[in-house]
Amino acid sequence: MTMFNKDQIFQLLESRDGEALRALWRGRGAVDIAALLDSVEDSARQAAVFRTLPKDLAADVFSYLPGPTQARLARSFADGELQQIFDALHLDDAADFLEELPANLVTRILRSASPQRRMAVNALLRYPADSAGSVMTPEFVSLRPGDTVRQALDTIRRTGIHKETVYTCYVLERRQLLGAVSAKDLLTAAEDTAVADLMATDVVSVGTLTDREEAARLLAKYDLLALPVLDGEERMVGILTVDDAMDVLTEEAAEDLSIMAAVTPDEKPYFAASAWEHARHRVVWLLILMLSATITGSIITRYEDAISAVPLLVAFLPMLMDTGGNCGSQSATLVIRGLALEEIRPRDALRVIRKELAVAAIVSAVLAAANGLRIYLQYHDSAIALVISLSLAATVVLAKLVGCVLPIAAKQLRMDPAIMASPLITTIVDAGAVLIYFRAAAAFLRLPV
Repeated sequence: MTMFNKDQIFQLLESRDGEALRALWRGRGAVDIAALLDSVEDSARQAAVFRTLPKDLAADVFSYLPGPTQARLARSFADGELQQIFDALHLDDAADFLEELPANLVTRILRSASPQRRMAVNALLRYPADSAGSVMTPEFVSLRPGDTVRQALDTIRRTGIHKETVYTCYVLERRQLLGAVSAKDLLTAAEDTAVADLMATDVVSVGTLTDREEAARLLAKYDLLALPVLDGEERMVGILTVDDAMDVLTEEAAEDLSIMAAVTPDEKPYFAASAWEHARHRVVWLLILMLSATITGSIITRYEDAISAVPLLVAFLPMLMDTGGNCGSQSATLVIRGLALEEIRPRDALRVIRKELAVAAIVSAVLAAANGLRIYLQYHDSAIALVISLSLAATVVLAKLVGCVLPIAAKQLRMDPAIMASPLITTIVDAGAVLIYFRAAAAFLRLPV
């Protein structure tokens, strides 16, 4: 499939060649068209291109647009256009759409929506933002246990067009989840077979208040296309679909990366945020880390006499601090990943510590030997070489311990382990490395403290 040519599309718009535009969209995927629309910077042209889309395609394209682009388009729509788009969206996409809009636009949309749709969307918006209920959709196919396969297929044909997915159907009785049956099983079974005889009863489900990341990982763990969501009374109220679960995991990964880089997470795309917003999200962490780094400076100041006696000591400080920070970051990254994938749990703390101590022993031996030999060959001073080697080995052990313990401690305290990532660990290890280094130098070189 050839890529879109924006200039060609703009020419067709100016010539008002609707037939050519409709032919251009034919056979194109909603995701690709959404990417094209998002790349159009002029709001008027963006809205003009969107209006040329067939009605059955427009809602799908709209659901794939980033929130800021949806909001920009919505501002250019008349009330009738807004209602048409809102009614065509799946309920979970409609709820996400409303969350991105200013209050005046939300009022316009809800005023024109049907009472049933307004109630359904409001129900989704009432769930906490980080819960499974906030990302579920109530549009799923429900069957009765007494239905035959013929009746079940008739239900799918009649209602499936309005559902998020028909590949997995759920068997309910008085809204209680009894089991699940796949469309494949229904299509390959005899028409007079009862649905109850085909359904699987060991259905994995989550509650509406379950953390959305936990729900998404559960869906991935069991290779499901959809995950049932139950309310506090064990009634089925919706499903979390695989596409929404992927969005959740992508958002959570982006948030963790921001935190690990000492940046306050921001939902806006990079270019959509102003320089002031970027600075605001970074400067707080930078101030905290800068002020915490004064601890390292105060330790160095305390050993001014030792530095005056052997000025060469200062030359090795950056190497020690950088190596310690890198070692701590390695351990922290692996432990944070393990916690995220649930390969590591807080109760595994002692096992993790033992593993990291073993790694630290090997790494520190290699690094200490390499640096000791280099320093001896370069400066012909065995005492300095010994001090550097021992300090480096102790720093590596400290860094590995700090790097593995802090994320686990954060998880135990119900904090995001990503907070205990590279910048914070580096600051702690730097102070420890400097203290170890000058203590070792004072002991082996008999320097004043």
